[in-house]
Amino acid sequence: MIAHVINPGISGVKLACAVIEPGQNPAFPSQLRVTLTREELPLETAPDELGLEALTQRILEQTAAWPAPDAVVGRGGLMGRVPAGTYHVTPELAHYVLDNVCGSPPADDPNPGLGAPLALRVAQARGVPAYIVDPQSVDELLPEAHMTGVPGVRREARFHALNARAVARRAAYEVGKQFREARVVVAHLGATTSVTAFDQGRAIDTTGTAPDGGPMGARQSGPLPTRAVLRLLQTHTEPELLRLLTRGSGFFALTGTADLSEIERRQEQGEDPVAQTAIAAFVHQVCKAIGEQTAALPGRPDAVALTGGIARWDAVVDRIERRLAWVAPFVVLPGELELEALAEGAGRVLLGLEGIREWTPEGVTLRPPTPLVQAADSGEES
Repeated sequence: MIAHVINPGISGVKLACAVIEPGQNPAFPSQLRVTLTREELPLETAPDELGLEALTQRILEQTAAWPAPDAVVGRGGLMGRVPAGTYHVTPELAHYVLDNVCGSPPADDPNPGLGAPLALRVAQARGVPAYIVDPQSVDELLPEAHMTGVPGVRREARFHALNARAVARRAAYEVGKQFREARVVVAHLGATTSVTAFDQGRAIDTTGTAPDGGPMGARQSGPLPTRAVLRLLQTHTEPELLRLLTRGSGFFALTGTADLSEIERRQEQGEDPVAQTAIAAFVHQVCKAIGEQTAALPGRPDAVALTGGIARWDAVVDRIERRLAWVAPFVVLPGELELEALAEGAGRVLLGLEGIREWTPEGVTLRPPTPLVQAADSGEES
């Protein structure tokens, strides 16, 4: 199976041609083999709805030499509280996420709604179905995880849903478990962070990510005392404070740089006590957050997984693992797996391993799994 993958970001659109094949281990039928050919289109500014047509044309030109796809899949946006899974993109869904109807976009991603309309436009040009996978408003948290002690104040399920779920799935396979049978804690550690507890394939609780939670990151503040936030609001507007907490804090504010290789160099040379203290604070906060999410599970986790850019920092990963090795085996998957996660989500539907979700503003329905090879021939889904 072939899927064309579209992942819009702040500064560009990541593209991939994914060759998707069934896994070789019959015990794990959803463990697919995915081979990616990657490209990227730079963006000076996020396009508006009129600019999407020009961007679509650029994507079609950039991918013209690729093999014809069986589907086009994009990164999902904000579409209300929905379960995880692969969604069929309709014009109604594409319009909804483009307008961010259900709420404000994340502070570290000013336009998360481009993936669905771009996937739909490219898919229509190629004559195949369009999908999104694990959109950013996925919410499967336990009811008690949403509650606070203040009536009317609700914790939201904002975390790195797409990457965290893909990493949890791989970590389960690493320890010999089906994802739907495993308990996994995933710590996404990068410019922003989140730590999430997965139980039998469901994200039941999370620290959230900036500005709502998560440990300190390369640019994220980490937890702050409530009174300190109130004082900051006296000197910052709300947009200014949100940007400070998500883009201007963390290692960047404490050490003067968000370049982790530079901070690592300072650590190795022992020349910067501020950097040493910042690293110690980061490790402490991550370990506390993993402990918190471990306690949210109904039993001991089968694995703890570290991902994100900071997971490439071997010395820091080693410090975290040494403190928490008693919790569960550690699985380290540095960087992000968003392109792979999108391709795998499409592949599970195309290969008939997973049903497709249909979205409307009134709710979500799940169609039973059916291989879509024949459907692609007729331009319709079965």
